[in-house]
Amino acid sequence: MSKISDITSGALKTAENAALACYDWIGKGKEKLADAAAVDAMRNSLNQMAISGTIVIGEGERDEAPMLYIGEEVGTGGLELDIALDPLEGTTICATANDNSLAVIAFAHRNHLLNAPDVYMDKITIGPNLPKDIIDLDNSPKTNLINLAQAKKCDISDLTAMILDRPRHEELIAKSREAGVRVKLISDGDIAAAIATTEPDKTGIDIYMGTGGAPEGVLAAAALKVSNSQMMGRLIFGDNQRQIDRAKKMGINDLSKKYLIDEMAKGDTLFIASGVTNGSMLGGVVRNDNFHIVNSMIMDSSQKSIKIINSKYLKNA
Repeated sequence: MSKISDITSGALKTAENAALACYDWIGKGKEKLADAAAVDAMRNSLNQMAISGTIVIGEGERDEAPMLYIGEEVGTGGLELDIALDPLEGTTICATANDNSLAVIAFAHRNHLLNAPDVYMDKITIGPNLPKDIIDLDNSPKTNLINLAQAKKCDISDLTAMILDRPRHEELIAKSREAGVRVKLISDGDIAAAIATTEPDKTGIDIYMGTGGAPEGVLAAAALKVSNSQMMGRLIFGDNQRQIDRAKKMGINDLSKKYLIDEMAKGDTLFIASGVTNGSMLGGVVRNDNFHIVNSMIMDSSQKSIKIINSKYLKNA
């Protein structure tokens, strides 16, 4: 019987090709062109894989996205899979040559990834091997930080929280600093931010909090699944009836549900991120006279493995 891990080679090449396609656009200030290059490369690679894949999280609705749209079928036939992807996570990061821009893709068996609408999600993420139920979206930031510090047997002042630098987070940032935690603000890239909590000794990030895209939340859940990390997410609709109606059509009836990792990414998952620009977890694409070099992370829940891959391709191969 085919397994998720059987597609690792093709999946890795798909993410790598998207990252490599972005190289010429790093620092050029052309977000849309960088994203288009990544989308084209990822789509071409997916259509060469021996899978029957359905995009459940992609570039948007069919009428809004010419390719890699939600519901698009990809592959030459084979294992039936859900696919969540962000061909260029951090388009602004790439365009401005800043840290942590990635090409990201995740696979699961059919109907195993949350078909999340393109709305905001309130998220909180902590690293591996910590007691359950020490974080909750209904807790105050201070309570979550106190619980985390107690679990890590340290002072709150020893913790670092990562938060997207957005006006909507002003209160969260203020309350976190009042609690005594160090706050590291980022401009974009909340998938990378969530993954950073999986190796706090390497990245210095103990907790990620705040609202970001729901699709990115599902991708992060697929990544965190293998590391024994913890995450909770809740979709945010407000009074937007159009978004509420769309969510219900997608099978989401409990609009205030708090999702855990295994509810966003069920069963076996394969998550791959390839670095576009340098970051806390992965180096960015490098070109020299002889090679194209791309660094990737493979997180395979079926194998319970996390691998860092450094691929070198002959420049004119």
